[in-house]
Amino acid sequence: MKASQRTIPLRLTEPLRISRSTTAARDAVWLSVEHDGVSGHGEAVTSVYYGLDADTLRRLLAVVGTELVRHRDPESALEALRAGELAGADTPPAVTAAVDAALLDLVGKRAGTPVHRLLGTTEPPVAATARTIGITALGRAAAEARRLAARGFQTLKVKAGTPDPEDDVERVRVIRDAAPGVRLLLDPNGAWTVAQAVALLPRFAELGVAAVEQPLAPGHPDALGALAERSPVPVIADEDAVDLKDVRRLAGRVQGVNVKLAKCGGVHAALRIAEAIEGSGTALMLGCLAASSLGLAPAVHLADRARWADLDGHLLLAHDPWSGIGGADGLVRANTLPGLGVQPREVSREDVA
Repeated sequence: MKASQRTIPLRLTEPLRISRSTTAARDAVWLSVEHDGVSGHGEAVTSVYYGLDADTLRRLLAVVGTELVRHRDPESALEALRAGELAGADTPPAVTAAVDAALLDLVGKRAGTPVHRLLGTTEPPVAATARTIGITALGRAAAEARRLAARGFQTLKVKAGTPDPEDDVERVRVIRDAAPGVRLLLDPNGAWTVAQAVALLPRFAELGVAAVEQPLAPGHPDALGALAERSPVPVIADEDAVDLKDVRRLAGRVQGVNVKLAKCGGVHAALRIAEAIEGSGTALMLGCLAASSLGLAPAVHLADRARWADLDGHLLLAHDPWSGIGGADGLVRANTLPGLGVQPREVSREDVA
């Protein structure tokens, strides 16, 4: 086997503002693993929050790529990855997830089988994905909600956490009025104190918010669990639910955990989390970062296991360099093509680093 890389910028259609930052673009590093003339692909994207820039991703992916060549085939490499032998404990989860995706894609292509069947699901998963509305002016938020509802989106995720919480309340109110038939999720990205959350959540419940992600600053999971026990709105842990250890601590205490493959370490880590929370009363949410269809595809193949899907990262891009999972009508879909089932679109020479 041999591995190669390619880096391109992913530009958002418009900057996405959340409580802690505004994102207009990020870099994607693509890992390709080739064996016997067949290639599998995975993607890792840069993240300020996780401290990953493009140089770091390239360097770490190159280290794993060197290890890959020691395995006789992608099947044995995938087993080694699952066992923690290919990427060590100090490897960032985003890197492990990209390697996991590339190997799954390659193994699926070699077997003529889509990834969801490798994972035990017969029919291609289809999920209604949430679509994110960032912190923005009220009129713009209402117009975006109307547009998305008209296109078929059944769930909208509203970013919150402005310095004046009344701005968040009014934003949710105008979105609810503009799109009364959609389900609303709320995401302050850890911006509230316990006192603020206790005061605000009943008001958001009255506005019909179906669930709230990470209302409290991460690092205090016991406080998050205590809040969830008395909250009138179901609480989903995100930044406090990074890996299996975190999730086990919160299972049965919060109503949901947001599993991002780049946060937990890929498809097989996500499956271990899903197994750990089964029967606990805590449901699975599949989330994402802004990424291409290549980056989103592994999670789409798991979508049948989740109560909530927030897999719109590719829909935020001005140009998605891959296709194959849909989403423009509010539904993301795996398909029956071998591997991840995504295909590259043309990328301009100027975009390649």
